[in-house]
Amino acid sequence: MELSDSEKLRLDNAARAGWLYFIAGKTQDEIARVLNVSRPTAQRLVSLCLAERLITFRLEHPIAACMELATRLTNTFELRLCEVVPSDPASPASTAGIAERAAAVLESILRRKKPAIIGIGTGRAMRASVEQLPSMDCPNHQLVSLVGNISPDGSASLFDTIGRFADLTKARHYPMPLPVFVSSKAERTQLLRINSVTRVHAMAEQADLRLVGVGQLDQGAQLHVDGFISREELLELMRLGAVGELTGWAFDAHGQIIDGGTNLRVTSVPHRVSDTMLTVGAALGPSKVVAMRAALKGRMLNGLITDEATARALLAAS
Repeated sequence: MELSDSEKLRLDNAARAGWLYFIAGKTQDEIARVLNVSRPTAQRLVSLCLAERLITFRLEHPIAACMELATRLTNTFELRLCEVVPSDPASPASTAGIAERAAAVLESILRRKKPAIIGIGTGRAMRASVEQLPSMDCPNHQLVSLVGNISPDGSASLFDTIGRFADLTKARHYPMPLPVFVSSKAERTQLLRINSVTRVHAMAEQADLRLVGVGQLDQGAQLHVDGFISREELLELMRLGAVGELTGWAFDAHGQIIDGGTNLRVTSVPHRVSDTMLTVGAALGPSKVVAMRAALKGRMLNGLITDEATARALLAAS
């Protein structure tokens, strides 16, 4: 009989607890902190792992390989958080797996009593992550957009997520009332002086968590495919050495922000990573490996959510 989603999640958590206890050598207190559960729950999960024979002399569950990859990525790129989900051979580009894990990260913060600020980017992965959230009542938390919510033609962006995020959580939210790119550097300077925009940027700088997608800058760049930048602008960025972008900010193979091109006209919150802020990139797929590795190498991210195949590719290139 096929397992329900809740039963699958329960076994996944048991497998995680079993791997941490029997293979990584973590104590039950440490497991409770890693999985964000109580100590008795951690103990029950370890017991369930044994009862269901998920572990014998090694962990008999696909999550084991993912956790090993996550540990290697954490050590290689000095990450504060890393989640690797099993790849789906039937649909390698599907974001369902990483969206579920990203939603779990969001939910763990939203369920805390201490007020938090969550900054979120846009795009398909971000939208899919928010759609995985259950309806919650979180009036003490604040949601802030890291990216403008207006498309080049003046319409609302199809991939803006913060409105849906707020609908699901009842949290107060602050959209970015600007186009992603404006026509000139001077216009950008003028618009960023608007009081409401200044407040959004200031709030984003204080975020406890930033969750963003990672975009590649090649012929298949989503910024170009979705009409945010022209072919000529894309080629200029590539000539300047850009390989990827985070919330519209283009960066090179060393993870350094490009000085020029559309970066002179982007209105997104400046991309800076601090010790106090968790900045998580959620992305997968062969086309994104170069951009993801550059962002990790340049310490533009201190958290990562990806799939097994992409994790192996990142480690092979490091």
